[in-house]
Amino acid sequence: MGLKRELTLFDVFCIASGAMISSGIFILPGVAYAKAGTAVIISYMLAGLLSLPGMLSIAEMTTAMPKAGGDCFAVMRSMGPAVGTVAGLLSWFSLSMKSAFALIGMSVFTGLFIAVDIRYIAVFFCLVFLLVNIIGVKQAGRMQVVLVAGLLGLMILYIVKGVPSVRHENLAPFSPHGIGAVLATSGFVFVSYAGLLKVASIAEEIRNPGRNIPLAMILSLVVVGILYIMMVFVTVGVLPASILVGSLTPISDGAAVFFGPEGAAALGIAAVLAFLSTANAGIMTAARSLVPLSRDNLFPRKFEAVHKKFQTPYNALFLTGFFIMITLFLRLEILVEAASTVLILTNILSCLSIIILRESRLQNYRPTFRAPLYPWMQIAGIAGLVSLVFEMGKEALLISLVLILGGVFLYWFYGRIRGYREYALLHLIESITAKELTDRSLETELKEIIRDRDNITKDRFDEVIEGGYVLDLSGKPSVRDFFRVAAGEMAKAAGMNRSELFRFLEKRENESSTVITPFLAVPHIVIEGTHRFSILLARCRQGIMFSDEFPSVHAVFVLLGTKDERNFHLISLAAIAQIVQEPGFERRWMSAKNKESLRDILLLGERKRS
Repeated sequence: MGLKRELTLFDVFCIASGAMISSGIFILPGVAYAKAGTAVIISYMLAGLLSLPGMLSIAEMTTAMPKAGGDCFAVMRSMGPAVGTVAGLLSWFSLSMKSAFALIGMSVFTGLFIAVDIRYIAVFFCLVFLLVNIIGVKQAGRMQVVLVAGLLGLMILYIVKGVPSVRHENLAPFSPHGIGAVLATSGFVFVSYAGLLKVASIAEEIRNPGRNIPLAMILSLVVVGILYIMMVFVTVGVLPASILVGSLTPISDGAAVFFGPEGAAALGIAAVLAFLSTANAGIMTAARSLVPLSRDNLFPRKFEAVHKKFQTPYNALFLTGFFIMITLFLRLEILVEAASTVLILTNILSCLSIIILRESRLQNYRPTFRAPLYPWMQIAGIAGLVSLVFEMGKEALLISLVLILGGVFLYWFYGRIRGYREYALLHLIESITAKELTDRSLETELKEIIRDRDNITKDRFDEVIEGGYVLDLSGKPSVRDFFRVAAGEMAKAAGMNRSELFRFLEKRENESSTVITPFLAVPHIVIEGTHRFSILLARCRQGIMFSDEFPSVHAVFVLLGTKDERNFHLISLAAIAQIVQEPGFERRWMSAKNKESLRDILLLGERKRS
């Protein structure tokens, strides 16, 4: 049973934004200020910029493959099951830790009013959100919209009221600890942008994913990035260093300066809303990171199970909730550093994956959004993100190593003997070495994903193409030679002998040329009998010589049908006309690897379906 597509653009924007806006802005600025000084403003800006290549890469891959797990699924299909297992666990770990971080942040505020161990408060809210997410993603999405709407309003109010109160003397010295501290702090606060990846994890439940995923990601990064920078600027500008350094309630402390106690309380409420929204989004999306691993037999199959009534991955949700509750008892800085490190690694894998997918020249890799400035943006992103990990120090490197080895261990002793999927890296190696390493299973899977993504319903034209004939000719044959070969293939379907069909085809060409463009010809004839219709697809890379005027025709579609099929004959001609007018048709036709790839070009072509 599949997951339901119920989330709109606004839902997705709110999930991404709510997932980002939490402890990263309401708790971290004080801790980050102690590391970088006033230049913490630059650290937040730099972290946002460095998240851009990974975000755009994930957006592209997810529009091509809008499946549960998002970035994890894309990495598996790009770099293989071993790396995919590591990526899936990294994504799950990062999103879960981000949620735990948010719940602990929330407990810092609620603990000021309730005399209960803050960790037990966090456990209670974790259970609440776990129940909401089991009931359904639509209900969880609605809760996210309400939380984020109130949160954004309070954040904008903070900026508008706070800017006039900024004191310039609080902004100096700007970078007391040097550029290294600024970079290290950028890595430390990188977790603040984790919500961007969460959208990819719920791709299978988003309406019109080709449009809504990249648009929601871009809007979220722009809106939240600007709010972060402005809020940190206001906070640093209104609070003296003695109060800001190490504060776990920096935004509330800042609000107290220009709003008074009531303002501090209002921003405390905003913080709690932020923590709630992040925890909700984190549980919702972290569980989806396990689904593709389970579907590919790289993780126990029971974690792909979807609840019959609520249609949510309930086993994956239970495991995620249990893990989050355990991590609630870890020290805050360990949570932050671990979540940021894993998020950086996930972004690096995403940038590498898109490079492999594009360079593998997979025909059915058809994203509806393409990351700009490829590949330079991805290369710059990888270099910048790697430098952040090294600047963060030995602990970050140790965490990275432990998690990577954990993923490799799981794959080697569990997934390796149970699951295998073809992946894009094999296609890339195949193109370099000219060795046969693939069996088209990835192209077939991508074809089915596109059909599901674009709501393509098979019609009769698709059925004819699937059962039709395909020729991939070598050399440079004449049109008569081509018709002889085509007649031999189609004679049985036409109910004619080979020579008779050859004469029909030759006579039709002599009456008037069937060449439509210098690249394409569409010979089509009416034959005797009833209820017969066939199409033959032919490619010749060197070109078929139809005439002196058209010496190199590379694509030929031969249509033959009886008189009673005249209407479908016209429908088929119209379908072909629409497909060959698609941008990139000629390039795809010439670069198709084999006969099935040629067939897929027509099966996935954009056209009106009857």
